[in-house]
Amino acid sequence: MLDFVIKRVIQVGIVVLLALTVVFFLIRLSGDPTPLFLPPDAPREQIDEYRSKLGFDRPLLVQYGEFMKNAVQGDFGNSLRSKEDALGMVLQRLPATFQLAISALVLSLLISIPLGVLSAFKRNSIFDRIAVALTVIGQAIPSFWFGLLLIFIFAAQLKVLPSGGGGSIVHMILPTLTLAAYSIARFTRFTRSTMLDVLRKDFIRTAKASGVPTPRLIARYALKNSLIPIITLVALDLGTLLGGAVITEVVFSWPGIGRLLLQSLLNRDFPIVLAGVFIIALIYAVINFVADLLYAFVNPQIRVR
Repeated sequence: MLDFVIKRVIQVGIVVLLALTVVFFLIRLSGDPTPLFLPPDAPREQIDEYRSKLGFDRPLLVQYGEFMKNAVQGDFGNSLRSKEDALGMVLQRLPATFQLAISALVLSLLISIPLGVLSAFKRNSIFDRIAVALTVIGQAIPSFWFGLLLIFIFAAQLKVLPSGGGGSIVHMILPTLTLAAYSIARFTRFTRSTMLDVLRKDFIRTAKASGVPTPRLIARYALKNSLIPIITLVALDLGTLLGGAVITEVVFSWPGIGRLLLQSLLNRDFPIVLAGVFIIALIYAVINFVADLLYAFVNPQIRVR
């Protein structure tokens, strides 16, 4: 078991390292950010001096080596614009992103599991066909378009909900619905598929023939045996929700990591971008790591892979 854990820890480190490396070189392709932080009429000598102060005049590989040396110590430098600690700024926004992602996950489960169970139990009925159609639409609609649609309906037309911002539960409603839409569709289809497999099992037929009431048959026998793969998908989907929150936060001006990253990209504030990518990659990798440990605990055969 110890060897398995060590291998997974090494894999987490490699994933985070690769994510930082790719983003480091990609953002450097956007050009030199130095002129953005100086007056438009700044002389060439001042620009060169400021570029040298930031270290952007050195070869790219040298910059990369210096960055990685500091990054492994948790030092991503200071924001080029505000001069604040980049990692600290990202960590300040992390609770808001977690709040949105977890709210979306809870909402997804509350809607998708009952919907998937009923859809499977009423297979080929009108209810099932409508549910399947809605899940297809839910997975096909871009989240930013759906968010704008919700703003148009509930904020611009009905004027019952705010169009953006943060600070209260009311402000969370629209961004939570937007972020949860894809997960609701995905979880519903997965729950339906898993339930259909369980409903075909012999023990379900036996329980039904024995006169077990339908609610008990679903809750105690069918759903209980369908939860393991569902829980697995939910654990992995939390990382996806954290990453997908970027677009939703921008649409609704939610004060999370996603909005901060976009603003930093537009401003070419490289330290904040890299610190944000580090946090998101680390969270996603740790979630997968925990899922792997749970798999190994449940099924010891996985440890030898």
